[in-house]
Amino acid sequence: MEKRNLTIIYLTTLMAVLGVASLAPAFPAISEHFNIPVTTVTLLITVFTLPGIFLAPLLGIFADHIGRKPILIASLATFGVSGLACFFVKNWEIILVLRFLQGIGAAALGSLNVTLIGDLYSGKKRGEIMGYNASVLSLGTALYPAIGGTLALGGWHFPFLLPGLALPIAVLAVFWLKNPEPGKQVSIKKYLSNTWKNINKKTVWGIFMVNILLFVLLYGAFLSFFPQLLKERLLASTFHIGMLMSAFSIVTAITASQKKRIDKRISAKHQLVLGIVFYIATMLILSFSNTWWHLIFPLVLFGLGHGMLIPGIQTLLVGFAPLAERAGFMSINSMVLRIGQTIGPLFIGLFYAVGGVGTAFLGGALVAGIMLLLTITLVKTR
Repeated sequence: MEKRNLTIIYLTTLMAVLGVASLAPAFPAISEHFNIPVTTVTLLITVFTLPGIFLAPLLGIFADHIGRKPILIASLATFGVSGLACFFVKNWEIILVLRFLQGIGAAALGSLNVTLIGDLYSGKKRGEIMGYNASVLSLGTALYPAIGGTLALGGWHFPFLLPGLALPIAVLAVFWLKNPEPGKQVSIKKYLSNTWKNINKKTVWGIFMVNILLFVLLYGAFLSFFPQLLKERLLASTFHIGMLMSAFSIVTAITASQKKRIDKRISAKHQLVLGIVFYIATMLILSFSNTWWHLIFPLVLFGLGHGMLIPGIQTLLVGFAPLAERAGFMSINSMVLRIGQTIGPLFIGLFYAVGGVGTAFLGGALVAGIMLLLTITLVKTR
């Protein structure tokens, strides 16, 4: 039963990161096909992540009251149907509408997978599984750009075939997932009061703010404008863009899989600080990189930082709430990261509009610097 539960969790994690990572390498091709600027193409990210800002907390409450399993199955089905439908549509406005609907399906996926780990495991085992889950997440973000970039060689719309994978996963979840569900429910007023007590802590707010900026960096600088850097400076094809974007995620996956060993040598807070320092260095180097060789070191640094930050933040957060309020609590984190995902392309896009792709990555370095300041001043680990 444990293996089947973990299979569903890991497959859900793979779907949670598919929506943007598989599509980003096709952004230049989409820009050319519809004759629109790259800043407009990034609306494919914005409309996808926007629903999560509003729906993630509501879905978290439902998951604590109705149950994790029915919300997960409905989310996977919505994600799969809406995403796959984009493949068959050739109208830009309709694609944006379908991406919005796909975002509704995605709203709960990134919090339910972590919630289930928190429900099923505790102590050091929880941290270990979080590391493995982050490794799976990173493998997804490693494979999807390469797969999406390769598919885009056949046409800009072919990466939209990938969300259809969520449909068989939803079917598997019906039969395989055997998870503990919250027991007797308190009143909504009491539930919300308990959830607020779990959230209203200095460290939690600090982590939330860091998480917003982390995803501003990831979705704004890296996923939105790294493909444009490769296109403008190196004349890269969608295939090469996908392969380069995959490289950092391989490093992330290896790093995250070693969380148990890293925890023995580096404290939780120092992992966060070190990871953010790696982010700053990456953004600064990418701001002037103009050869293939210049990209190796920053991509390795970015992968190392990401591999420490993602499981580190998730492990810290999931320990702040008991099972009865955990889905609601983690859904607030999902809402928070969706804010970062949504404003990231727009915010970094302002830097791009002012000074081009190099300035966009200087904007990313600024964001990472603020992350570092917040971590040092607000985040305390046990």
